[in-house]
Amino acid sequence: MALRAPAGAQTDNDLESVLVRLRACRICRDTPRNGPPLPHEPRPIIQADAQARILIASQAPGNRAHVRGLPFYDPSGIRLREWLGLDEAQFYDPKRLAIVPMGHCFPGYDGKGGDLPPRRECAPAWREAVLGRLPRLSLILTIGIHAQRYHLGAAMRRSLTETVRDWRSLYDRPGIPRILPLPHPSWRNNAWLRKNPWFADELLPILRKDVAALMAEAERDAAQEEEGR
Repeated sequence: MALRAPAGAQTDNDLESVLVRLRACRICRDTPRNGPPLPHEPRPIIQADAQARILIASQAPGNRAHVRGLPFYDPSGIRLREWLGLDEAQFYDPKRLAIVPMGHCFPGYDGKGGDLPPRRECAPAWREAVLGRLPRLSLILTIGIHAQRYHLGAAMRRSLTETVRDWRSLYDRPGIPRILPLPHPSWRNNAWLRKNPWFADELLPILRKDVAALMAEAERDAAQEEEGR
């Protein structure tokens, strides 16, 4: 996993060129890997800016996000904003918060009506190119198994529950950016949240405090940059 590009390589224009190409990507439709093509027209979704302090490493957009063209444009997004302590404007500000899913297109539904996993073509094609151009990241929030497998690697536990339960040891590891594992904020996880009250009691207060501090830091830097113009 590459989080930082070589010194001097992370420019806004450089990231923007990657985002332009990513948003035009059709590999899951035109040259699928190990499976059928995407069952609908691609609409890659990403939110990123070189100034972002926080990264939400998510799974893949849902159907509502696909239709609207915005990540987490559904009830799970409302819950996620509550977890972070952010309003909608803060959440959708790419200079503060990047949202880079493992798969950028809605993958479609499985036979039971649930979302399919992120497409396999996406992360190898785009992830390092984007993450290497986000030089100010201080916190990565990994949502779901696929994102945790990529960002945590061997530090993952046997299950998502065990990984999230062990959040303190993962969060306190030396180095920047810090990584914090989260369950998906979907309503499908309501039972999980009821069975694991420690998540709301212990993890969320730390998460909100950290997010608030990073948002305040970004605001100060933006104000200083504006004064220097």
